[in-house]
Amino acid sequence: MKPIIVNNLEVRLAETEMELAASQALRYRVFYQEMGARACPRVTLSEQDFDPYDEFCDHLLVIDRERSSAVNPCVVGTYRLLRGEVADEYAGFYSESEFELKPLIERSGQVLELGRSCIDSAYRSRGTMQLLWRGIADYVFSHSIRYMFGCASIPGINPSDIKLPLAYLYHHHLAPNHIRTHALDQRYVDMNMMDKETIDVAQALRELPPLLKGYLRVGGVVGDGAVIDYDFNTIDVNIIVETENVTSKYLNHYTREMVISQDAAA
Repeated sequence: MKPIIVNNLEVRLAETEMELAASQALRYRVFYQEMGARACPRVTLSEQDFDPYDEFCDHLLVIDRERSSAVNPCVVGTYRLLRGEVADEYAGFYSESEFELKPLIERSGQVLELGRSCIDSAYRSRGTMQLLWRGIADYVFSHSIRYMFGCASIPGINPSDIKLPLAYLYHHHLAPNHIRTHALDQRYVDMNMMDKETIDVAQALRELPPLLKGYLRVGGVVGDGAVIDYDFNTIDVNIIVETENVTSKYLNHYTREMVISQDAAA
């Protein structure tokens, strides 16, 4: 994919080890320092969020060109991208530690796992998010991706505290059987915690994180069952998006509405 430049910001794939390290440092600041995730000693010592998947994933970056140099890239946004054909050659998908993905990944067509998405707090604006999603759209089209998926997180580790958004997702956005993923048996948290008739849809939407609501706006659906991630202090659902739903019209609407919601929640 070709770089996209708007004013001082550029979105493209990471090209050097220094750029990857800068994205991992951004992830550390957001996930551990800002959001309170639990770091292992190696992560704490390095002040970088990393795992074995980083070595073979593509890393989509937003870079502030005015604050960057060749030896000190200023990475202000990132998404980690893992295509099915690459996952098959290495360690599989990150999401497989939480979800049974076979109903999805055995479908015909290329799949893409999205993960480790974050933006520096000083750059959480419409423009930065639009750039990230323009980059994802280009990547999707370049690799003929049919389905995008990944772990979407809701803050908290007590399912009863978020039973309303979980039940809303289950009753209103459950994936059809032919692509429905499932939380692993040993980690399965039932999302059907309320009767559909008792769900306050408006309140459920208010309790959902902006990124997850954004996926829903472009036709995203969820797998069956949630998973508690104690390290990141979240409860995860598996979100699935069929890319043919992500036309330019819906993509623009998605980024506009999501960033407005994100700014309001800040």
